Amino acid sequence: MNSDKKITYISNWIKEYAISLPFTPPSLIIGVSGGIDSAVTSTLCAKTGFKTIAVSMPIKQNHSQHELSVRHLKWLQDKFTNVETITIELDEVFRSFELTMTNFNNKLAFANSRSRLRMVTLYQIAQANNGIVVGTGNKVEDFGVGFYTKYGDGGVDISPIADCTKTDVWNIGKSLGVIDEIIEAAPTDGLWDDSRNDESQLGLTYQQIEEAMNNSNSKYYDKYKKVREPNLHKMKPIPVCIIPKD
Repeated sequence: MNSDKKITYISNWIKEYAISLPFTPPSLIIGVSGGIDSAVTSTLCAKTGFKTIAVSMPIKQNHSQHELSVRHLKWLQDKFTNVETITIELDEVFRSFELTMTNFNNKLAFANSRSRLRMVTLYQIAQANNGIVVGTGNKVEDFGVGFYTKYGDGGVDISPIADCTKTDVWNIGKSLGVIDEIIEAAPTDGLWDDSRNDESQLGLTYQQIEEAMNNSNSKYYDKYKKVREPNLHKMKPIPVCIIPKD
């Protein structure tokens, strides 16, 4: 399926899901980071015609990343009449959280807490607007290497692009006319003060991961498995203790 057909299919899928809800017409709530995944997903949401609330939530954010999110919000509003854009500064809230948790200082935990704070923010907006939270995870992140925060950016109601590889998302973005700088920017989760990108954290490019996902004979397969295995708990259902009947 080419990119244009995927755009139509995914947008219709979102629309059909929204129509199926008992509280239609709902709002579609989506966090916008300045990256390609959220840019594509927010645009696909806007194309449904449902009210789409796109939210930028900077937390100690790199200026260039935040600037891209602001530019995308403006691009969305200029292109679609059903889009509302919001910027919510979370620096002070997060700083207060850091100070409260000084006895549990851990850089990775605090990085993930940024993502979880954004999730809480999106659900607050969603419940106040009769809405659902739309996820922005792609297939490589969600089902390949588990590169997301459990109950953070992984805490969503629907995942429209979770069957799209990163390459698919880049191609869809081009077809949608997403801002070139967003398409060309190095992918990053935006959770670190030093603005490290995804590929430096993973030790693999997205193209290498996609190759390994599709070919166990790939020279990248062993490294892919090494990255994937510690994150399998995110991709599997939560273990439930089943008590046997007498």
